[in-house]
Amino acid sequence: MTDPDNLSAPAQADVPEELTLAGDFPAPTVDQWHKEVLKVLNRGRPEGKELTLDKAMARLEPTTVDGIKFEPMYTRQDAPEHLGVPGVPPFTRGTTIRTGSIDAWDVRSLHEDPDAAVTRKAVLTDLERGVTSIWLRIGADAIAASDISTVLADVMLDLAKVEVSSRDDQAGAAQALLDVVKASTVEADRISFNLGLDPIGFAALNGGTPDLSGMAEWVGKVKDFKQARPFVVDSTIYHNAGAGDVAELAWAIATGIEYVRALVEQGVSAADAFESINFRVSATHDQFLTIARLRALRTLWNRVGEVFEVPAAQRGARQEAVTSWRELTRDDPYVNILRGTISTFGAAVGGAEAITTLPFDAAIGLPNGDFTRRIARNTGIILSEESNIERANDPAGGSFYVESLTTTLEQAAWGEVQAVEAAGGMAKALTDGHVAEVLDKVNAERAARLANRKQPITAVSEFPMMGARSVETKPFPATVERKGLPWHRDAEVFEALVDRSAAAADKPKVFLACLGTRRDFGAREGFSAPVWHIAGIETPQCEGGSTAEIVEAFTKSGAQVVDLCSNAKTYAAQGLEVAKALKEAGAKAVYLSGAFKEFGDDAAEAEQIVDGRVFLGMNVVDTLSTALDTMGVAK
Repeated sequence: MTDPDNLSAPAQADVPEELTLAGDFPAPTVDQWHKEVLKVLNRGRPEGKELTLDKAMARLEPTTVDGIKFEPMYTRQDAPEHLGVPGVPPFTRGTTIRTGSIDAWDVRSLHEDPDAAVTRKAVLTDLERGVTSIWLRIGADAIAASDISTVLADVMLDLAKVEVSSRDDQAGAAQALLDVVKASTVEADRISFNLGLDPIGFAALNGGTPDLSGMAEWVGKVKDFKQARPFVVDSTIYHNAGAGDVAELAWAIATGIEYVRALVEQGVSAADAFESINFRVSATHDQFLTIARLRALRTLWNRVGEVFEVPAAQRGARQEAVTSWRELTRDDPYVNILRGTISTFGAAVGGAEAITTLPFDAAIGLPNGDFTRRIARNTGIILSEESNIERANDPAGGSFYVESLTTTLEQAAWGEVQAVEAAGGMAKALTDGHVAEVLDKVNAERAARLANRKQPITAVSEFPMMGARSVETKPFPATVERKGLPWHRDAEVFEALVDRSAAAADKPKVFLACLGTRRDFGAREGFSAPVWHIAGIETPQCEGGSTAEIVEAFTKSGAQVVDLCSNAKTYAAQGLEVAKALKEAGAKAVYLSGAFKEFGDDAAEAEQIVDGRVFLGMNVVDTLSTALDTMGVAK
């Protein structure tokens, strides 16, 4: 037994000066890796039809909806030789320096309930439980401007930052907050707030021509408040309208450029113009794109500052990140907690100065009670206080992948900035249709990817749960029709299918005709049933049996549509016979999980009888819509 009193440190000679964990293994070469890639991707392919190296690599190089390509592997050559440091130009690694304190970024909560008493209580609850700043949305469908003093009545303005925004009356919201601040007894230097003015963003929401006149007046109105800024470049407007990472980043920079120009023309120095602008950006479930986009925005804004001859210390972009509304789902909303966590994490690692995690029921209605607000605020608080992110500045810096992705985004976005400048600036690009043209192209590409599930939505287009629990919310207030860029969530096309099924007098059903034994049909059944569940269609089934038994089970199920599920051996032996019998028994449509060639000699005849196929890469939206049409389900 070891005597603890006689323990001694090992001799210095026993400790290696340098510990190389992989030192006994030869360094692999790129050629060796290529061989392994080909071995995996060509596994099972017929002789003579193997993929070439170029084709194999192409399969490992996906692109985003706006054309950003991901390499299958990144090396040291993909990262800059000198990384720089946070807090100094070009600010890629951060505008502000984190010191390890738990308030490394503002945990900011959004409030928009028109009931002033409810909002006042919710604001106080958030602040008492760890939120550090408040964002109020003001408008006809949100908090009334006249109620700002009420909802902020319990807020200590020297401790909590306050920001307002409005979709219908930005000037009214800004002035109302300014009046509350001026009436406060707190010293002006200790109050931090933002008036949320974004004239180009307002036009993007409502249509019309952006009005940049009078911007300098707002700079003058907050001159006595050293911690106040009047303007926010809100790029989430374009994100919610469908913009990809490149366009969102580029249009944020282009808008900022236009604001600086307008302010300079109105007598404000470029340096003071920079000090009056914040950026509100989206944070998505793609954590790496979020991290890279925030880093790229700071780099590009620093470059803009160089052109405007802004002093180096004042070129840093301050970013307020908001988790993506466009990515929220109405059905199975608890999965949104995961989306919000990843998005918040990406924004934190990316160096945002403030982060708003939207409640996970924000696609359904206003929070009814404190539960969903609690989850939202605790997401940011836990990441801030328990995950140690706050202890590191730019923790992703130096990653070959992140550095390369940051540079790629910078270059692509700068190209779009130049296109906007060539069009006459952001205001003109918006009103003349350039912005809408870019959005139409990206939205069309995204719609195709959503439909064929190359861009899956967990719990909606992948792994849907029939009868998933929801949450009770307050209905959204009636809104005034906006004539600007329309907003849509990615999941809406699938939710519309679910709504069709839910509204049907008779629950839509697709009968799964599982042929043979479970060994034969199990894989196809496991793939196909969730496809039908995407639209809320039930899937009664049989498991093997004779043709007569399968037809009997179909008749009893009450279904009008059938999906054959099995393997090639069973299809060749029984598939055509079953398909014919089901059609004769009244099936309005028969689908095949698999390929026609699996019917062997009957393939040509099967193709004439079977109405469609269920397979990986199919357009599930078209297939499900057609099936519901066949069953007579109203749109």
